[in-house]
Amino acid sequence: MGEIHELLLTQGKQATLANGANRSVVEAAASYMADEDSGLGFAYSGWAQCALPHKKIADDARWSITSERVLLVVEPGLRRINQTSELEPIGVPFGSHARLILLYLQTEALRTKSREVELGRSMRNWLERLNVSYGGKTGQSVRDQAERISRCRLTFHLTTGSEGSGLVNQNIVDRALFIDGDDKGGQGRLTLETAKLSEGFYEQLKKHPVPLEESAIRSLASNAPALDAYLWLAYRLHVLKSPKLVSWTALKGQFGTAYSKLSSFKQNFTHTLAMATAVYPDAKLELLPDGVVLKPSKPPVQPRQISVPKFFLGTGTD
Repeated sequence: MGEIHELLLTQGKQATLANGANRSVVEAAASYMADEDSGLGFAYSGWAQCALPHKKIADDARWSITSERVLLVVEPGLRRINQTSELEPIGVPFGSHARLILLYLQTEALRTKSREVELGRSMRNWLERLNVSYGGKTGQSVRDQAERISRCRLTFHLTTGSEGSGLVNQNIVDRALFIDGDDKGGQGRLTLETAKLSEGFYEQLKKHPVPLEESAIRSLASNAPALDAYLWLAYRLHVLKSPKLVSWTALKGQFGTAYSKLSSFKQNFTHTLAMATAVYPDAKLELLPDGVVLKPSKPPVQPRQISVPKFFLGTGTD
């Protein structure tokens, strides 16, 4: 258990804050520790190595990001304009809502052992369990990200040893049902109700799922960088046989492409790691001037907790 969790247990929340602990980290840790929900979430291990953008980029821009063994390329989808023959790019998915929708799609597919995933009320209920309101601007954002996910095309270029393999031009969803939404702007925006994961993505998900605690996801639901860091640590730490140093330069390439200066990234990612470990008490790591030392740790979800048959812990690489 981490220092912040020990302080919360022995001194309480107010005393921990009075000792100078960061409020957002304390809030996340306290929320996680008080959460009695033992639900699970699942994510494809590729997302632990390369993630979607944290903020919106130009609608016609392609997103690409590279880690040590994975290159992710996401191309924005196209949408008809007012039922004409003209098309407009709608942009790649981004932010925390896109990540939560993807977690839902992947978790439900594994839970039901089916590529067909029901959205609508089922997804609303799941988001509400994560304390994400579906009304107003939040609901609009969720619908927007769902459509971006349904229309985009992605490629995970994977490298294993001397051989390379990848998911080439792979949609996340193979088939989606859209129903006209209320769009006063006349752009024909659509609301995604049901989706079917593409066969290639579903097969990779079944082979390489990373189990996550729903309570941890709930505590970080509005923090896209921390969600990425939590997934990364859940994927990497439990398979390590010995400590491994990951340089700040490598970390910036994977998590900090939006930062022009390494110093700015280091400062912000230090806080991001604190948020991620606030909901992963068994995570062991050390921050050094040269980078972050990852140490062998228990996974956030023990194998006996996983109730999805024939699926196993995602395997990291050391």
